Amino acid sequence: MQYGFWSIVPPILTIVLALVTKNVFISLFIGIFLGSFIIADWNFIAALNAALNNCVKTMASSGNTIVIASMLFIGALIYLIERSGGVDGFVDVMVKKNGIIKSKRGANIFTWLLGVLIFTSGSLSCMVTGSVARPVNDALKVPHEKAAFIIHATSTPVCVLIPLSGWLAAMIGYLTSGGVAEADAIPTLIKSICLNFYCIFAVLGVLVLAITQKDFGPMKAAEKRAAETGMLDDPVHAKEGGEISRVKISDAKPRVMNLVLPILTLLFTVIIALFVTGNGSLMKGSGMNSLLWGCFVSLVVMGALCVFQKIFTLNEVIDEMFKGMGSMLSIAFVLLLGFTMGSTVKALDTGSYLSSIFLQALNPAFLPALVFIIACLISFATGTSMGTMAIMFVIALPMAINLGVNVPLVAGAAFGGSIFGDHTSPISDTTIMSCSTSGCDIIDHVKTQTPYCAFFAGASLILYVILGFVM
Repeated sequence: MQYGFWSIVPPILTIVLALVTKNVFISLFIGIFLGSFIIADWNFIAALNAALNNCVKTMASSGNTIVIASMLFIGALIYLIERSGGVDGFVDVMVKKNGIIKSKRGANIFTWLLGVLIFTSGSLSCMVTGSVARPVNDALKVPHEKAAFIIHATSTPVCVLIPLSGWLAAMIGYLTSGGVAEADAIPTLIKSICLNFYCIFAVLGVLVLAITQKDFGPMKAAEKRAAETGMLDDPVHAKEGGEISRVKISDAKPRVMNLVLPILTLLFTVIIALFVTGNGSLMKGSGMNSLLWGCFVSLVVMGALCVFQKIFTLNEVIDEMFKGMGSMLSIAFVLLLGFTMGSTVKALDTGSYLSSIFLQALNPAFLPALVFIIACLISFATGTSMGTMAIMFVIALPMAINLGVNVPLVAGAAFGGSIFGDHTSPISDTTIMSCSTSGCDIIDHVKTQTPYCAFFAGASLILYVILGFVM
């Protein structure tokens, strides 16, 4: 059945509600209900029943279930790593290198390197990088605005470029919800990472600034203030309280092995599983099964380490695992609703309708650029990257598939645009955490980093326009 104009109302309403309410859960469910309402021929009770049951039916897909299960496993793994002293051990190893840092350039590069190496979680990266690097940055008169910028640019953008964490399951889930076949999910993801220009520019751009020490705009003024007066904050927003102490995540003895070993186990297990299931070809392997095996084996290894090191008993390890899984429940529900929204949009055949309009109004080559712009706007207004991805992928990828536009390119644009808001929005959780651990005022942070982020986004947009015609 063709629903015409009504097929685009649910996704558009979802976007508008996300912008207004800044609540992705409510926005997605209302979008799902409205789609079901249209399909049920405007029968309210039937629509509500369909919306609820469609959420349940989403779990009938083994791929969806694996993604959500892997997300919970990753949550348990990261929590055990933190609680067993793995993060603190890693931090201690890095801190011992502080003695060789003698300049602002060295402090900036150290902060960048620490942020890149802690790629499992954007929030964790902000917390650890900020608290560890702040004494070094303060001692060498690095303005808090510069420190916050480096900390922030190496948090979530790095997680997307090196998704060896819960991001891996989430990103694969967003791709499959948009219509990418499960067998093609990992190859598509790898290609999209190389085309995620905003995140690449953000991470490498900060490194270039750290090495060259060449700034412009408000950041240059902040650097000049710190160099001439020694004031690390704008006097208007200067904070009292001085330095904060480094965050200690666990009371357990710091052990760097408790972070390195499980992460390496995850990586190598995924590679081996891809090789085995692909009969010797990594690209032909089962991405979903490989992901599940990687998460499971690494979690078993982490649990065994905790028991052998007598950090926890077996029962305590299981309790800690469930606590870690609990930290991922909100993301798991976003994925669940995102998957359901995807199936609803597919039933409405929204992609085909939008494609027909798009073909008449605009060259399909502009789709990657358009997706990037819309994702930037939504993520900036809502302050959430994952919520934006959940909304964008079920709309953008079906259009790309129907129009014959390069899917990895559109996916890269959607991923990068979604991260833009997480990186620049004043209401983003990583913005708040970057400021809290670096000692920077939120308004000062947003004001000084905006010219750089705008430059990265502008350069990305130009590339998406060019590659939209070339690829």
